[in-house]
Amino acid sequence: MTVAAPVPVSRASKAHADFEHRCAHLRELLDDENFLHNRSIGNEIGFHTFCYDPSLELEARAFFEDLVLQSTEGCFRARIKAVNLYDLMLESLEERRILRAIPRIESKRGSAWLADDLSTKSFSPDVAAKGILARTAPFEAGDVVLVTGVGEVYPVLRAHDLLNNMLADFGEVPVVLAFPGKFDGQRFRLFGRLTPDNYYRAFDIS
Repeated sequence: MTVAAPVPVSRASKAHADFEHRCAHLRELLDDENFLHNRSIGNEIGFHTFCYDPSLELEARAFFEDLVLQSTEGCFRARIKAVNLYDLMLESLEERRILRAIPRIESKRGSAWLADDLSTKSFSPDVAAKGILARTAPFEAGDVVLVTGVGEVYPVLRAHDLLNNMLADFGEVPVVLAFPGKFDGQRFRLFGRLTPDNYYRAFDIS
């Protein structure tokens, strides 16, 4: 009897399957009392990563938009408080009255200089963390903070720096970081390609 050779699974198919698995699992967690109250994580901070293949960025955005909408309609026990980092950055620059000057500054100084300046001053990890806090606090039981736009603010802001600056103020609420790349429990690799950034105080939703 001839045995058929296994059909190779494409990278795209694997990425989609993993994405769908994570979507289903996150939906389950939004009704899980242990997740909502940061239980069963060994006294660690309730930081969670939702990793996905960067090629699925549009699908991820649509999924999170639907998730937030369903949350407002009472489909989950969780109440999702979502913050997009790119929108937050624009708002932060507008508040500092420098947003309109950005094109001129970039033209004069260059993109690298601008990114470095923003990452250390106008939109540093501390500024971003405080901005997220201002838009989500105070917290009540059942709240979940969803942070998106990590890839959109690269190279100004990096995930590990942001989470480090969120440790002090987000210890009582679950935080889900949408991450277009990989996290192995110890290192972030944005877009699955960049040099890994060390970080260990998070749990991957997988």
